[in-house]
Amino acid sequence: MQTESALHRKLPFRERLKQGPILCDGAMGTLLDLYEYSEIPHEIQNLKNPDIVERIHREYIDAGAEIIQTNTFAANRLRLSQYWLEDRCEEINARGVEIARRAAGNHIYVAGSVGPSGKLLEPLGKVAREQARDAFREQIEVLVDSGVDLLILETFVSLSELDEAIAAAKEVGDVPLVAQKAFPEDGSILSGSFPVEVVEHIIQKGVDVVGANCTVGPQRMFSIIRSMYKHGVILSAQPAAGIPTLLNGRSIYHTSPEYLAQYARELVEAGVTLVGACCGSTPAHIRAIRGALNALEKTQPTGIRPADHTAFHPPMPDSPKISGPRKGSAEIRPEELVPSTRFAEALGKKFLVSVELDIPRGLEMDEVVEGARYLQGLGVDAVNVTDGARARLRMSPIAIAHQVQSKVGLEAVTHLATRDRNMISLQSELMSAHAFGLNNILCVTGDPTNIGDYPQATSVFDIDAAGLIRAAKSMNAGCDIMGNSIGSRTSFFIACAANPVAEDIETEIQKLQKKVEAGADIMFTQPIYEMKTLEEFLDRIGRFRIPVMVGVLPLRSYRHAEFLHNEVPGISIPHSLRESLRKAGDEATTVGVEIATLFLQEAKKLVSGVYLMPPFRKYDVVRIILEGAEIAARG
Repeated sequence: MQTESALHRKLPFRERLKQGPILCDGAMGTLLDLYEYSEIPHEIQNLKNPDIVERIHREYIDAGAEIIQTNTFAANRLRLSQYWLEDRCEEINARGVEIARRAAGNHIYVAGSVGPSGKLLEPLGKVAREQARDAFREQIEVLVDSGVDLLILETFVSLSELDEAIAAAKEVGDVPLVAQKAFPEDGSILSGSFPVEVVEHIIQKGVDVVGANCTVGPQRMFSIIRSMYKHGVILSAQPAAGIPTLLNGRSIYHTSPEYLAQYARELVEAGVTLVGACCGSTPAHIRAIRGALNALEKTQPTGIRPADHTAFHPPMPDSPKISGPRKGSAEIRPEELVPSTRFAEALGKKFLVSVELDIPRGLEMDEVVEGARYLQGLGVDAVNVTDGARARLRMSPIAIAHQVQSKVGLEAVTHLATRDRNMISLQSELMSAHAFGLNNILCVTGDPTNIGDYPQATSVFDIDAAGLIRAAKSMNAGCDIMGNSIGSRTSFFIACAANPVAEDIETEIQKLQKKVEAGADIMFTQPIYEMKTLEEFLDRIGRFRIPVMVGVLPLRSYRHAEFLHNEVPGISIPHSLRESLRKAGDEATTVGVEIATLFLQEAKKLVSGVYLMPPFRKYDVVRIILEGAEIAARG
């Protein structure tokens, strides 16, 4: 622990790290909210109310902090663009350092705070890694040029994004670097060696300090730090003040300063060098931690270095690498990841037949179950259960698919759209599907809400279909989308969708490529009505080597065809076929079935199966088409 005279001779930060534990400050946003400066982003207060930002810095210094962090956590261009402030990125960061330096004087270290971009990076999101790195570099250049003593990269959930921030910092110059990952509250991650893998991964990037911050309270943070131990590594820990509750839209934290200080002492005894606090903490928490560290210095004046502590458990020699799938500490062999559903097992052994069920509004699903029972009698391989198609309110596809499988015994292909759920809820739905034995999953982005029953509803789209496919594939490897263990592996057979008649076919092919790379096992097409369309599409996607279920939607009438062609996105019906239906008059339904049958007769030799979409619960049409196309579904 540093004496007062040592503090006045502020050492270069890397030298200071060798001298023993060092106390960082607490939350900036929590104090700004407390003082009624809650405008988002908090970083705008660097320009609007610099005096209150400086006051908060001084309160933490008075409480005993030896490091204060600039009010720049969310001040990268990508994040600021959400508030139309990207053109003020340089100004916000420069003022943040200026305010902190004024409060710190010559005795306190100023750390440039850098948080995540606020965007999902490819392949989960639309932001390229290079874009993220450029945004981080732009911010870090301003922080370093403005005079910070060190950089703290904090609250990064994604390791790949943290990699880009580290790389950006390295490109700017040789500035002391603290890299902190945010770990989930769920303690299941600690059953394996993941935290120490994170340490190994980050340290290889050449940072000075590695650790964890935010998302978890002091007790969970202590468990994470114990699991992160690696000999010779300088560790940091900045826990949140517990788990918040919402009161009038504001997060309220309940962890007392005394409780946080107790665990701060234990963190230092466990080998942490840089200790502080995160969300929900106040100067009172930092003051309590300073008291605990002072008391620790008196009982153990030389401090406790990580290498002296015997309670840690180094990783087993056969720990998996950070980039690979894992379950506990055992490697998962590729052959173990093969899904097992009857539908998947029949692929390549027969011509598959899947039929879309017509899902009604409301609560009564008896007709759906009876429709599935009728189709089972025809020998189809699966039924498709859609997810709020056309943005219309209907029962959850997981509930319907479970009813079908449990009451009929016919496998369902359960559609799951990313429109209505954030990435947490989507993964929860996948886990629920697994629990109900719904292992055939068709991942779709979904139609925008403004075309449906509730145009004012919010479309979420945290991730797109490719991101959902990646999440399902990760669960097949025993992990969530961020690589955290889920305890065991799922057995999803993952389907994707594609539109061979998309107006921008090149973009459609690019999207399909991302879905295949994410892990799609099979593809279902939108309805097709011409062999030329199918043949050209198959030629374009041949390199992907993915099985294709061709979509076939029988037409009932001229009006039906006109509606689909003109009002339903993704469907294009040739003029000649619509004219045939117009001329057929009362016989249009028969003609529509004949068109579908003739198309399937030719298409079946090019694809792995057919995805039939009979309109208005006319499931008897399925029998007619299959018999006419000479497809023995029972075979």
